[in-house]
Amino acid sequence: MKVAITSTGNTPESKVDQRFGRCSYFVVHDTETKDTEFIPNPNRNAREGAGPASVQIVASKNVQKIISGEFGIKIKSLLDSLNIQMIVIKDAEKSINEIIKMLNN
Repeated sequence: MKVAITSTGNTPESKVDQRFGRCSYFVVHDTETKDTEFIPNPNRNAREGAGPASVQIVASKNVQKIISGEFGIKIKSLLDSLNIQMIVIKDAEKSINEIIKMLNN
């Protein structure tokens, strides 16, 4: 299963970005192959429409779940229509590495 995680940086020590559409990076982790890819988010400085544009990026990677601190109101119905589950993590100190370890267990 592929999972996208919003990240503040491009290393496993980076923290979960609390913003979905304007996060710095998307981390796509495959729980079967254990492959992890860091993707810069070109929408992080967008004036508007960052959320839906970011959904397109992660959906193109065939993810089944997205982990982030929060999601905008326009995003829920869009992700529902794509059958992508939203997981909210309020702990801003959680590292990408910690989340990947939880996913693999």
